[in-house]
Amino acid sequence: MEKPVILETERLILRRYAEDDLADLYEYLSDEEVVKYEPYPPMSWEETRDNLAWRISTEEMIAVERKADHKLIGNVYLGKREFESLELGYVFNRSCWGQGYARESCEALIADAFTRGVHRIYAECDPENGNSWKLLAALGFTREAHLRQNVFFWRDDAGRPIWKDTYIYTRLNPQG
Repeated sequence: MEKPVILETERLILRRYAEDDLADLYEYLSDEEVVKYEPYPPMSWEETRDNLAWRISTEEMIAVERKADHKLIGNVYLGKREFESLELGYVFNRSCWGQGYARESCEALIADAFTRGVHRIYAECDPENGNSWKLLAALGFTREAHLRQNVFFWRDDAGRPIWKDTYIYTRLNPQG
């Protein structure tokens, strides 16, 4: 099955999703530690299959494939927003953490987006997710805001929202 390539880096192929990505996608979306800071719980096989259909249908979700073994190891999200902006997000298989894959894929996609005239890229991050905000800082993003108790994804046993804070990081196109 053809998988349209968006960009390539030294170690990675950044491409569109395809039907045969299901097993690799399930491997990381079903991992409680991987989705700990995401607004959804670990996914079942059926939920992952439904989610894959959405990923195939959108240009905003970019599959990250390792060249060495052609394994899908994660994804980068680049959502189109108003005012020539993009929202950045990423999720990677836990077995690939700490190996620079997220940074390598994000650097390539950010450079490409700025070349195409995007003015601003931003990311929202849970303050408890130190690995994520440290990556954003390493990518040249600046923390612009700390929103306090602005969002909830879960409720406690009594049905009350479990409020979370959000960091907002931004990087502007150096070309203006």
